[in-house]
Amino acid sequence: MNIAATNATNGALRSARNKNHPSPINPTPITMNMKRILMAGALAVMTCLPMMAQYVPSEDNLKAREEFEADRFGIFLHWGIYSMFAQGEWYLNSGLDHTEYAKAASAFYPIQFNAREWVKAIKASGAKYITFTSRHHDGFSMYHTAESPYNIVDATPFERDVIGELAEACQEEGIRLHLYYSILDWIRPDYPVGRTGLNTGKERRPDYPHYLQFMKNQVSELLTNYPNVEGLWFDGYWDHDSDSVPFNWRMPEFYRFIHSIKPRCLIGNNHHEATIEGEDFQMFERDLPGENTTGWADNQVVSQLPLEMCQTMNGMWGYKVADQNYKSSAELIQLLVKAASKGSNLLLNIGPQPNGELPATALDRLHDMGQWLQVYGETVYGTKAGPTGDMPWGVSTKKGNRVFLHVFDAENPTIELACTKKPQAVVDYASRQKLSYTYNKKVQRLTVQLPKANGKSHRIVEITTK
Repeated sequence: MNIAATNATNGALRSARNKNHPSPINPTPITMNMKRILMAGALAVMTCLPMMAQYVPSEDNLKAREEFEADRFGIFLHWGIYSMFAQGEWYLNSGLDHTEYAKAASAFYPIQFNAREWVKAIKASGAKYITFTSRHHDGFSMYHTAESPYNIVDATPFERDVIGELAEACQEEGIRLHLYYSILDWIRPDYPVGRTGLNTGKERRPDYPHYLQFMKNQVSELLTNYPNVEGLWFDGYWDHDSDSVPFNWRMPEFYRFIHSIKPRCLIGNNHHEATIEGEDFQMFERDLPGENTTGWADNQVVSQLPLEMCQTMNGMWGYKVADQNYKSSAELIQLLVKAASKGSNLLLNIGPQPNGELPATALDRLHDMGQWLQVYGETVYGTKAGPTGDMPWGVSTKKGNRVFLHVFDAENPTIELACTKKPQAVVDYASRQKLSYTYNKKVQRLTVQLPKANGKSHRIVEITTK
């Protein structure tokens, strides 16, 4: 339902009633007639308007949500012809003419690309799913689409369907595949210009109904041509957040269309706002849920949907040759654990190189995370938000009647936390050694004697409750 249109209709009715009711106690005969006419007209309009049923996820969709929430760790891949410039995925927005930028497509030949090698490395990292950019803001599609020749098969000498190859590799390795899709476009004339892509030199013939149909056609291709696609990750809604008149993206309509093709498909939208009806998970860009350290999400209340935060390994999403500021393996593992402690997945980004390889440093980080998760994955996969919240010593996750305390403070010999019941057991997770503890029933506080750090900056204590 178009809420803005409905509000406008209601406002017109109120205005008409106020104008024709000089005295609400003794209305004139003309007012009574006008009231009957208006009420009859409103009833006719309401009768003609289609009733939009509230979104009810299918049983298969609910199952997909549970699986997604249990995965806890995914890898984001930002790859397109922008990697040719090695300046990040927003390079076209820096003032380039889009026709000059598009010439990079004719030279895009990522000879080292091997989908199976990518997926095997990602699987070895402990990640359970991949989210890949099918089309970014520059309008270039990384799959063979019938909607535009500006795609990796028709516009490049590479002539290979990257998403098709990734889909096959993911199927073979048991890795779930999600696809990123930009709902804004810096080159198409029919996309109504927002606050970005203002200087790309594109024609401006805004026609959002036509553009929406284009998006529906492309999404239909993605869901039917690659049947193992499990989710869609939308981006660009914020492009119209400064409009003087609120822009109607018609997202509920778009979501209904998607679910009509594949009810199981998980839909998320990086709009930095409260969730929109039809979405199946909520995402947080460069931020843990509810923290809003970026300042982008003043109106983004944490919902009851499955949660996902996305973050870069270094600074940029797309490949940037000068950006070697990678987070350490320890920092990335802590980020994964902190996300899980808030009941959220971590979608960790890599920007593949123009030759088709994943950067060597990114592969090193994947390897280290995989080594850690082989030992401690149980404290992350399938867990719920921990009961402690953020503590000076670290965070916690929960699985059934077990609580995992992730201690990042290597100095303190003890930690203290609230605990409503005396534990049944307290052990060092790695060694299974029983740990000394005291429980104050009166104030419901638990103090645990930690195992020696032995150079480790991350220790895990397992508490079993009755």
